[in-house]
Amino acid sequence: MSVVAEVSVVLMSSAGTPRGSEPKLKLAHGDPVAVSLITAIHGGDLDSLGRLVAERPELASARMLGRNGLEGGWRTPLHAAADWPGYFPAAPAAVALLLEAGADPNDDTGGDRPETPLHWAASSDDVDVAIALIDGGADLDTPGGSIGTQLDNAIGYACWHVARLLVARGAKVDKLWHAAALGMVDLVEQMLAERPDAVGEVSQAFWHACAGGQRRAAERLLAHGADLNWVPGYAEGTPFDAAGGLDTRQENVLSWLRERGATSAKPPG
Repeated sequence: MSVVAEVSVVLMSSAGTPRGSEPKLKLAHGDPVAVSLITAIHGGDLDSLGRLVAERPELASARMLGRNGLEGGWRTPLHAAADWPGYFPAAPAAVALLLEAGADPNDDTGGDRPETPLHWAASSDDVDVAIALIDGGADLDTPGGSIGTQLDNAIGYACWHVARLLVARGAKVDKLWHAAALGMVDLVEQMLAERPDAVGEVSQAFWHACAGGQRRAAERLLAHGADLNWVPGYAEGTPFDAAGGLDTRQENVLSWLRERGATSAKPPG
C-alpha cells in the first residue's frame, strides 16, 4: 500500500471530525518527533512523512512549540513546509500529504503576530507551496501577519509571484500601495478618484510601484503629488533605491548559489 493510501485509510477511520476542530497536539521544542517531522519535510522524504502521519494522524496538525514555550508561538508541519527560505524538495507534495491527513491550512503561529502557512509561503515567494495551500483551503485575507494579510506580506517583501497568485485567486486589493506595486493602473486611478483625501498614501504607493518595476503606476502617482525621494519608516532607501533592488526570489537564488561556491565572471566594481 502506498504512503498516501495508508493516510487515506486512517482518514476514513476518523471521518466526521471537521478539520481544525479537534484539540491540537503540542510538541516541545526539540521533541524527537517534531525533529523527525521537520527533517522529513525539509528533506523531501515523503515516505517517512507519510509513515509518521499514518501511525499518528494528529501529527499532521501538531503545534511544535518555540524555544520559549507556548507563549513564544509555534509552527505546524504545514508551516515547516513553507518555512524560510522555502523551496524544500517535494514541499508541495508534503503539503498535499499533510492536508489529506487532516492538517489545518489556516492554523496560525500564535504569539503577537500570528501567521498562517500561506503567510510564510507569501514571504518567501514559494508559489508552488502557496498553490498547494490555497488548493487545500487556505484563506487568502487573514490579518495579523508580520506585515498584515498574506497579500500585505507578499507585496511588502517583494514576492511578486505569490502576490499575483493571491490576486488571481481572489485576494482583496484594497490598498493603494497594493494596486501600485502590481501595476494595476486602472485601480490606482479609481482609488485616487474615490479617495481624494488619500494624499498621505500616494508617496507610499509610489515607493512600492518603483519597487515592483511598475513605471506607468509610478508616473501616475508622481503626477498626483508623490514625493520623489520619500523613504518609508519600514524599509531603507528612496524609490530610486527600491527600483534598483532585487526581489525576494532573486535574493534567495543568489544566496543559494553563494552557499554552493558560485562566483561571477564579471570583474568586481
